[in-house]
Amino acid sequence: MKSLFTAAALCLAATATFAGPTCTAPEAQWMKEADFKAKLQQQGYDIKTFKVSKGKCYEIYGFDKAGKKVEIYFDPITAAILEQK
Repeated sequence: MKSLFTAAALCLAATATFAGPTCTAPEAQWMKEADFKAKLQQQGYDIKTFKVSKGKCYEIYGFDKAGKKVEIYFDPITAAILEQK
């Protein structure tokens, strides 16, 4: 029983570790996806995947202007970087 509890605790900890930030603003206030993508492309990002994360933030996978692979979470209103991996 103790090992089952330990395994469950480790799974929860791992999930929390890999979860991105949470954005709480109403979607009606978010920057339009097309405008957001255009802004990032102007900054030199090559976006391969764009999505809304589980935490309701904008998330991209792709490359920065230096060609470095990136995974970035953004505030959907301000486009501020919240977390980068």
